[in-house]
Amino acid sequence: MSSLTRRGLLCAAFATAVALMSPAGFAQQKLKVAAIYTVPVEQQWVSRIHKALNAAKTRGEIDYVFSENVTNADYERVMRQYAEQGNGLIVGEAFAVEAAARKVAKDYPKTAFLLGSSGKPQAPNFSVFDNYIQEPAYLTGMIAAGMSKSGHIGMVGGYPIPEVNRLMHAFMEGAKEINPKAKFTVSFIGSWFDPPKAKEAAFAMIDKGADVLYAERFGVSDAAKEKGKLAIGNVIDTQPQYPDTVVASALWNMEPTIGVALKKVKDGKFAAEDYGQYSTMKYKGSELAPLGTFEKKVPADVVAKVKAKEKAILDGKFTVKVNDSEPKSN
Repeated sequence: MSSLTRRGLLCAAFATAVALMSPAGFAQQKLKVAAIYTVPVEQQWVSRIHKALNAAKTRGEIDYVFSENVTNADYERVMRQYAEQGNGLIVGEAFAVEAAARKVAKDYPKTAFLLGSSGKPQAPNFSVFDNYIQEPAYLTGMIAAGMSKSGHIGMVGGYPIPEVNRLMHAFMEGAKEINPKAKFTVSFIGSWFDPPKAKEAAFAMIDKGADVLYAERFGVSDAAKEKGKLAIGNVIDTQPQYPDTVVASALWNMEPTIGVALKKVKDGKFAAEDYGQYSTMKYKGSELAPLGTFEKKVPADVVAKVKAKEKAILDGKFTVKVNDSEPKSN
């Protein structure tokens, strides 16, 4: 080999090493993450996942792409496409596509999958998570009962699945701690994103005497605002949009869950696990939103009881029961 050729190869090798050590080179080493959403990213539940992944992208930790409004029939195809593109972690909700999602995971054992699911983890690479925010939901129930003058609370949900049921039950138990005689009207609209339908369901409850509404779906707070009633938020804080309507909200923070998953993938330690615990208050995966505009409107004795209960939860002295059965009107 001539000296000229050797020199050329050495220069090329040096240039490659420099490129890898440069910011651009490091960018190429970022973990590629893809997310698949069956609803718009504005929808409460999905927006929390999207927010956490965008935060990781902003910090420069990952390259993040996503697809929204993916139909159940198209979910498997999109999952396979993202796996084929070399994404190291794929995130999404598998509630209506469990079989298809788990089939894809089996076909791509070197890809990490983190899916919202009612099922169990599937070895070696299919982990599950859920919004276990029943603790702040219990606290918002206490506030709702403390603010209700009629003692009648309306509750509008999407579907009666465990992820929704447990939050509603926790809310109801919290309300009954303040008012053991509280009356509940429960309704499910059969959709994850249909604000007009949720609004109509809320109107019907108001007509029956409900003066506080549990807004598990978008559209409920609009009905409460129009009728001069109060609402309790779920998953996200919508008080800025409804300052005179939304009293309190149970917030879901997906950042702890995403943070743990990203670290395990990068460390080569990702396995089939249940990430549900990272949505609890202990891990800062959920919290009671600040009362904000209602800080002086919620009765002082109710606020004191809520703060005491919150402390008991964080200290491990009180456990909110998980009840996944379908809640009923009483």
